[in-house]
Amino acid sequence: MRVMLRAHFDTAATNEGIKTGSLPAAVKNLMDKVKPEAAYFGLHEGVRSCWIVFDLQDSAMMPSLTWELFQDFNAEIEVGPVMRPEELAKALGALQSS
Repeated sequence: MRVMLRAHFDTAATNEGIKTGSLPAAVKNLMDKVKPEAAYFGLHEGVRSCWIVFDLQDSAMMPSLTWELFQDFNAEIEVGPVMRPEELAKALGALQSS
């Protein structure tokens, strides 16, 4: 299932992670695990954030995927299903025919 992971990172924790190199390593580790369709990094609500779209093969993977972000960067994380425009059109078409 295609999902979007959205994470807000604690400023003090990410400042330290930038100094030590643990933040870039954690991001690379996550990217290597999920092989994202898209990944974006920037500010949201005044804090460092990321939005990562990827195919979640098994929901049991979520704890291992998010552990480092929670533990090392005090991240606030949301994960939810997302659709491409053609998938939305198909879903809405199915609603119209029912």
